Parts: sequence; C-alpha cells; structure tokens
Amino acid sequence: MVSAQQFFATCPRGLETILHDELVRLGAVRVVTTDGGVHFECDLPLAWRANLESRVATRILWRVGCTPYRNEDDIYKAAYVLDWPAWFDVGHTLMVKVTAVKCPLKSLEFITLRIKDAVCDKFRSVAGSRPSIDTRTPDVRIHAFLTTHECQFYLDTSGAPLYQRGHRKASVEAPLRENLAAGILILTGWQPGMPLLDPMCGSGTFLIEAALMALDIAPGLRRHFGFEKLKNFDATAWDAIRKAAQKRARPASPLPIFGSDNDPRAVRAARQNLEAAGLSNAVQVQQIDVLHVPAPALPEGATGILVSNPPYGERIGEQEQLAAFYPQLATSLKKHFAGWNAFFLTSDLRMPKLMRLAPSRRIPLFNGPLECRLYEFRMVAGSNRRQKAAHG
Repeated sequence: MVSAQQFFATCPRGLETILHDELVRLGAVRVVTTDGGVHFECDLPLAWRANLESRVATRILWRVGCTPYRNEDDIYKAAYVLDWPAWFDVGHTLMVKVTAVKCPLKSLEFITLRIKDAVCDKFRSVAGSRPSIDTRTPDVRIHAFLTTHECQFYLDTSGAPLYQRGHRKASVEAPLRENLAAGILILTGWQPGMPLLDPMCGSGTFLIEAALMALDIAPGLRRHFGFEKLKNFDATAWDAIRKAAQKRARPASPLPIFGSDNDPRAVRAARQNLEAAGLSNAVQVQQIDVLHVPAPALPEGATGILVSNPPYGERIGEQEQLAAFYPQLATSLKKHFAGWNAFFLTSDLRMPKLMRLAPSRRIPLFNGPLECRLYEFRMVAGSNRRQKAAHG
C-alpha cells in the first residue's frame, strides 16, 4: 500500500464542514478545515475515490512540495528541486496556476512564469526536452499557493473541476454549479425519500444532484480525472474503485423529486440534462409559474423540502420587479406549502424583509465570487405570525 500523502480539497466557501465530513466518511485522516477547503491525508487510491465520490469538492490537490521563500528566485529554485519527471511524462501538456494570500511579491504572473520555467528546465536537464504549455485543456495542472513566507506546490488530481460531472448538455443563464447545489441539499437536511421541489429549476441542477444522491450514484462516474495522466496511476486499482461505485448505484426509477419553471427554454434544458444523466424517468419537470405551482402531496407527518436559486435582480429594473414578486411568492408559499421547509439561495439580502417572513436560518455561502445567503422559511399551517404568538 502506498504511504499516506498530503492533499488539499477546495470547495465553495461555506461548504467546508460538509466536505470535511465527506472525507472522514471516505476514510481520510488528519482532516482539517480552512477557509475555502480541507487539508487531509490518505493514500493515492483513496484520493482517486474522493475525486469520484465527493459531491462538494471542486478540486483535490496533491501536495508535492513546501518551502519558505523571500523572492522569486527562491520560488524558482524550490520548484526546480522537485522531481517533476517522476510524476508525469514530458509528452503531457502543462499549465501552472498561482494563488496567494498576503504574498509580499508584486506579480503573480511573474511567479507563474518562474515556476513554469523551473519545471521545463528540470525536464530539459533530465529528459533532454520540455513539456508544452496548454492553458485551456492541459494534461497536467500544477498549483502553487503562496502565504506571507511559504510556497506550497500541488499537482491537481482532478483535471477539470469536479462540479463538471459530465452530463450537463444544456444550460440557462448563470447556471448553479453542481457541487454548490449538492452542498445546499445537504444543508437543507433533505434525505432521499423526502419530497423535494425546485419551482424555479433552471437547467435542473438541484434536481439532478438530488437524484444522484437518492440513487447512490457517484457524481464522477461519467468523467475522467487528472490523476489518470500521472505516472503513479494504477489502472487496475482505479478500475476496481469505479466498479465498486457502479455496483452500488441503483437503477433510475420514479422519485419524489419535482421541478418546474415558467421559462420553456429552462424546462427543455432541465429535461435534456436529466436525459443525459440517465435520470429522465426519475424526476418530473413541468412548465408552470412559481406562483401557481401546486405542492406535491406529502405522506402523513412528512416534511417536504422546497429549494431554489431565484433570479438575483442585479439591474435596477429587475430589482423593482423582484420587490413586487417577493410578497406574491410569500403569499403562494403560505397558501400552498404548509408542512414544507422552503430554502432560497440569493445574493438579494432584501428578500426576507420584502417577503415579510422571518427566516429560521440564514447561512452565508458563495456562488462563485458572489456572496449569498441560504434562507430557510418554515411554512407552518396558518401564518408565521400566529405561530410566533402561540409560542410567545
């Protein structure tokens, strides 16, 4: 068995604790959360499995070096010392990405260039030739992370970001990333078997992630990963990991997962994506306005989960429309969704006040660079005001 290695898994900010719990369940050790990700240790096959099975990670980075530095020359020397030819072939294309927090050096672009030069120079000295650079679809990605005094070097085991599951065929404007959607579903407390509705479903991201969870389908089964291009890749071990995940997955059958949207293009996109994921008979999608969508029937004593990523209204005219829309939405929820917990991801912090509903939870999350809140509204029979008075 290969000895434990150090890794860092990135994720949308706000989902670090969920990623921590995922990695612990998979068997990682020394799992420590930090802003934007999780440090952990495991052997290489477990890192491959984490790429396959994590629902909320964005990338899983293998740490191959760490050194103090004072200037760009120190970083060049530290990169040159590392044995890149032992990890990947000179025929593979390459890109270098540098991120930093409180780095005193002026230009990350220059640091990127120096690391790239060091890697290529190392290959020249060992193999007599250098890898080609491809900044769009490289075979191998090298990441460097700089703090005030330290530079860490990573090889990316994921390749394309893990939210690219390999089944999105159609999208609408600003689609929600799959790993953020999966994390939100976990935050809502939704469990497979519970009724779930997204009444503004867009291209169907919440619906697909919920169906994958309900059927225990590993999110990465339909794609390839960066670690397959590295020299320590073991195809036999990887085949066994994939086959174990495939064996565990249940066949698609009708689930209490429902989606709707007022936009026929969104409904079409959601259905295309569900079909591409092999889930078209598992989820029901219809075209209907959110204000008129009926609540799916709840079993006796059950709670339903309504979850949605409504439009944010970034332009003034849209903000005015939303200010008129939110009270109507609240009225519809109170009328039709008693017994449901409603969750909305939005960057519009006016939403609860304009809905005149008090959120029971407000969870800070980031949708890419956009700071958002996930608001929970518990829809009880009768108005929330009456419930508050009864508990007063």
